[in-house]
Amino acid sequence: MSRALDAGRAVVGWWTRPVPLARVAVLRVAIYLFVLYDIFRLTNDVIPMAHAPDLYHPTWVGRALPLPDPSLPLAQTLQVVIVVGCLVAATGFLPRLAGWVVAVAYLQWMVFSQGYGYVSHDHLALIVAVVVLPTIGRARFTDADSSEAAGWAFRCIQVSVIATYFASAIVKWVRSGSPATWANGAVFIWAIMRRGSDLVRWTIDYPWLLIIAQWGLIIIEFLSPVVLWLKGRALYLAVVTFAGFHLMTYLALGIHFLPTVICWLAFLPLERVVPVAQRLRERVTAPGGSRTVS
Repeated sequence: MSRALDAGRAVVGWWTRPVPLARVAVLRVAIYLFVLYDIFRLTNDVIPMAHAPDLYHPTWVGRALPLPDPSLPLAQTLQVVIVVGCLVAATGFLPRLAGWVVAVAYLQWMVFSQGYGYVSHDHLALIVAVVVLPTIGRARFTDADSSEAAGWAFRCIQVSVIATYFASAIVKWVRSGSPATWANGAVFIWAIMRRGSDLVRWTIDYPWLLIIAQWGLIIIEFLSPVVLWLKGRALYLAVVTFAGFHLMTYLALGIHFLPTVICWLAFLPLERVVPVAQRLRERVTAPGGSRTVS
């Protein structure tokens, strides 16, 4: 019985390991500002597609929840609500109220966006982030305290980031019959022939190189849950590795994973940028700018 209790405490402790509130303040700004970028640049199809509601076929979430069908007035209203809500929430003012407003409106926005035949799984972690951030409450850049509630929210974001990769590996396995079948296939060759840049077109002449790359990708995806237990330099190396992979796919194929990449910030000690930003602000606002008088 004691072992079961100890195991339970360990699990709860892992999920609620305290996180500095200053880290919350930094991530909150990054997430909410990125949501604005997302609705105007990445998922900006919601308002145009609202002109064709007959083509809308919601995903399971849209069918399970009592959500309305798309319409032009509703889509335009959602955009306004998200913009106002994100700007308010990013400042830290009314973090719960503004955060929940954004969470509801953005979830509806994404259900509309994914209901026309294409599901962008790179948004999983971003949606989770928008939903869990309001549960933390107030957090300032100058706060020195830590919070278990923040720890839980950050862990949810981290798990959803990793789930994006691990689930991708599972899907490859299921659709191909085995991981080896996918890794030994022609997925990368097909992708490069279809949309590859000049930077990588030469690799078509070396299929063995692309096979190695496919094996590397699927191995990394299967091993991605390990990141949840890494610390220090090992964790930073993992973050750089995954971010570097997305940079390579963008340069090679024009495919980005920005919604997931921005959520990798939840793994980093973001509070360390606060004193740096404060010193820079002091230099800029000091008489004579950054110059000092000897």
